[in-house]
Amino acid sequence: MTVPSASGPRFPHLDAVRAMAVVLVIATHTAFQTGRYETGPLAGVLSRMDVGVTLFFLLSGFLLFRPWAVARAGGTDGPVTRAYLWRRAVRILPAYWVAVVAAMMLETGNDPGDVEAWVRHLTFTQVVGSGNLAHGLTQTWSLSVEVAFYLLLPLLAVWALGRHGRRWVPGATLLRLGLLLLATVLWLVLVAQSGDLQADGATVWLPAHIGWFAAGMALAVASVQLDTAGPAAGRGWRLLAEAGSSVGTCWTIALGLFLVAVTPIAGPRSFVPPTAWQSVSKHLLYGATAALVLLPLVLHRDAGDPARRVLASRPLRWLGEISYGMFLYHLVVLTLVFRWTDRTPFAGGGFLPVFTLTLAVTIAVSAASYVLLERPALRRKWLFTGAADRTQPATSPPAATSAAAGASHRSPA
Repeated sequence: MTVPSASGPRFPHLDAVRAMAVVLVIATHTAFQTGRYETGPLAGVLSRMDVGVTLFFLLSGFLLFRPWAVARAGGTDGPVTRAYLWRRAVRILPAYWVAVVAAMMLETGNDPGDVEAWVRHLTFTQVVGSGNLAHGLTQTWSLSVEVAFYLLLPLLAVWALGRHGRRWVPGATLLRLGLLLLATVLWLVLVAQSGDLQADGATVWLPAHIGWFAAGMALAVASVQLDTAGPAAGRGWRLLAEAGSSVGTCWTIALGLFLVAVTPIAGPRSFVPPTAWQSVSKHLLYGATAALVLLPLVLHRDAGDPARRVLASRPLRWLGEISYGMFLYHLVVLTLVFRWTDRTPFAGGGFLPVFTLTLAVTIAVSAASYVLLERPALRRKWLFTGAADRTQPATSPPAATSAAAGASHRSPA
């Protein structure tokens, strides 16, 4: 048996996934504001590009839970909670605060003197109740979900790994993570049948998405088990590794599932609330799609084949590094692009030029944010941690899209 390192292995291909996911986010928001959700040959595809949020939630589950799984497999203590939370705060707060200020001051639909709006967004409580997301910040519902997951993860990791005399029992961990998926299914059914919960914004709370995080955590379990047991891993684990050996095969199946999600089975693209069946179908289809995208990249990290060489290329990895800023700033940039080009939101048409300009400006702004703000802040991530904590890998918070919250919680901003 080999013991996986707590500081590795690195997953350079996942930066490319971040880059692709944040482009999906920008595309689906641009499609919404240019009126391409309902018209045009690609309306259905563009409306379902909110699958990017699923990719990022799975990435968080995988990357943040993996150090706990590695520690259990190696018979050592997991990450120190104080150190872990400090690193999360250093990574997300500085750029987020700038984004809140920019949106509140630059978006004409916001009132800079609205103290309640400032407090809600600065404390990540904007998802409590419906209609509290400020213009230019509607995508931050998902960051509120992320923060809730960050806070819960230390306890969740202990529960998922179980006691078992501190033994590594991956099968039991997978069963517990399956319960989280079941909890999400039950929550979605409950919310769909409760007008009060929908009015309170319950579709954008953590219980509605914990199943996606659990799927990422399950991938972490598989990754650690295969690293630990190697050829001695059980038949089921070896079959999973074999299934993930081909990026092309996994991604082709993922595309097929995504196209199924484009159909009405995953719910309406309008403001009509989905049924319970549609909510569950969308959650499962998106989760399976994202899992298949990540599977070959987390179980097979060999960069030898052409697909993995492209994914590990420096340009894609760089876009992944600045993806958090792209998530935070793109809606404000989108609003400015409409002003610069003298276009009217929701008037229809102009998707491609608006998307292209928004993407280009967002990349420039996000690169500046990363160099001038985020990277200097990250140098402080070890300020209150010990030497032992430095072995834990740093991860970027995921970008997400307000479209994934469901049509009833989308905002024209």
